[in-house]
Amino acid sequence: MIDGSELSFNKNIELTNQVVKLAESYDVPVEAELGYIAKLGQEHDAKDKYTKAEEAELFVKNTKVDALAIAIGTAHGFYKETPKLDFDRIAEIRKMIPNTVLVLHGSTGINHSELKKAISLGINKINVATEFKNLFIKSLKETLNSTNNIDLRQTFPKAIDDVLRISKKKIRID
Repeated sequence: MIDGSELSFNKNIELTNQVVKLAESYDVPVEAELGYIAKLGQEHDAKDKYTKAEEAELFVKNTKVDALAIAIGTAHGFYKETPKLDFDRIAEIRKMIPNTVLVLHGSTGINHSELKKAISLGINKINVATEFKNLFIKSLKETLNSTNNIDLRQTFPKAIDDVLRISKKKIRID
């Protein structure tokens, strides 16, 4: 994963190309990010900076990335308000780059029906890391608060099991 999304379009291509070239020698796929996907503490509403279909096509053509994280209204971290996803944009981008894996970063807190719709329009990978990290840390904290045992082989399993349980629930697409 290379995130050059805060760079100019051309600098993002340049940096991504360097990573793709390096990854090729190890036969490792590369995911890049294009457009504005807010990070913690950044402004969320920046529609004018969402991924444009034409730029996505040009970016993929010039970098040969395997996967592209696109900006359609999601943000990294937790949401204060429910985001409004630009589903039409997913469909437009999918038409322009039909053979590239499309990724949705910032999916923690997005309801199941919206994720399902995003998948139906072309999203192939969904990132929910914030939710998993949060659950892991809360579970680990609970375990550590109830014991003096600091052996990670004994304190991590419950946290891992909790994350595994929620991940299995999340994967269900019915």
